[in-house]
Amino acid sequence: MSYLEAISDDDRLYVKRYILLPLIIAAFERDCRYIEQNLKSPEPYVDTIKLAINNAQAEFRDIKKYFWLKGLKVYEQHNTKYGILAKFKCRGYQSEMELLWEFIAAEATIYMRKYLGLDISSYEKELGDGITMGY
Repeated sequence: MSYLEAISDDDRLYVKRYILLPLIIAAFERDCRYIEQNLKSPEPYVDTIKLAINNAQAEFRDIKKYFWLKGLKVYEQHNTKYGILAKFKCRGYQSEMELLWEFIAAEATIYMRKYLGLDISSYEKELGDGITMGY
């Protein structure tokens, strides 16, 4: 098995989502707190965001299952000046991925729309990952 076959494109997409999802969940939770503190009738908005959090958490569980099945593990992750650098192992092969802050912001916004139940069909070309997960 060559190095190119050792870590597939799907594996890298799952690592990307593994990095993004906790950020998305944290942003939803932050927004919930803000809405609860600043709106007179926050309940419908908070309920909608909590549903989105549940959807994101369900997808994160699916990602962890994929990690377990495929022998993937992110063993180091830290913020850099330009983004987030993650080092990971996949079936014994080591690699790394850096997601730039601009990419993270753009991608997270699209996924947040998805978890909120909004139409993201106009963004699907930008995501380009072709991975669909049930939640």
